[in-house]
Amino acid sequence: MDLILQLLANGVSNGSQYALLGIGFGLIFGTTGIVHFAYGPVLAASAYVMWWLAASLGLPFPVALVLGVAFAGIAGVVAYLVLYEPLLARGSPSFVVLVASLGLFILVSNMMAVLFGTDAKTLSDISYGIYVLGDVVITGVQLVQIAVFVIIAVGLAIFLRTSAWGNAIRAVTDNVAMARIIGIDTRKVAIVVFALGSMISAIGAANILVRDGASTHIGFFAVFYAFISVVVGGVGSVWGAAIGGLLLGLVESAGMWKLPTEWQSTIAFMVLFVVMLWRPTGLLRGN
Repeated sequence: MDLILQLLANGVSNGSQYALLGIGFGLIFGTTGIVHFAYGPVLAASAYVMWWLAASLGLPFPVALVLGVAFAGIAGVVAYLVLYEPLLARGSPSFVVLVASLGLFILVSNMMAVLFGTDAKTLSDISYGIYVLGDVVITGVQLVQIAVFVIIAVGLAIFLRTSAWGNAIRAVTDNVAMARIIGIDTRKVAIVVFALGSMISAIGAANILVRDGASTHIGFFAVFYAFISVVVGGVGSVWGAAIGGLLLGLVESAGMWKLPTEWQSTIAFMVLFVVMLWRPTGLLRGN
């Protein structure tokens, strides 16, 4: 029983991180239809920016976090305006946009390796507690991951339901052609979702930076788990991406009961395959 509770706690914590990344990626994918694989390098770059601001310039980490989130939002918008919008304006097929996104992924990842090196950049002056809750041991980072996910997911859901921009985003997600007919500026909506989704990725990057440090490969794993969370949960659904991420974390944690950690990626793919065979549209649909 002690082991089951520990695995459950680890699964909820990891799942919260996957779900957080999933709702950011899903917001972009579900609204624009762009498989934004460069989401990963944007996340990694924001982690490096936060590390540089805190470790090299000596800024307090909360200030570095805010600036890192702002950087990610700007980087996401620049990626859309410079890369995706010109391709879409020329009527490029979706696979061309996908290849361009992968190209941007490789370019930015290699640029970060050249600028910062391939070793992990950590923040040694940030400490987090270890808490014992009955028979379960949980770290402060794990608690923060859960809390941050809940706050962001609820806040985003409220934003999508109650604000004018949220209504516009939901309309574009449901039917982009009809949204244009009723006068919604789909270009501005795309810019907003790229900014919001990228900013959410930076919050996930902060969790990774504090826990493991910034490195060039964190972008790959971030977009990998975000993509699976969105597809499992259902494209276009914030709560679907959240549920997909949580489910992925719990199944992974349960799998670690009998399997070594190097099987984590395999478990993620197994979850994807099972859900796609059972329910090809994902668990949920719509915002």
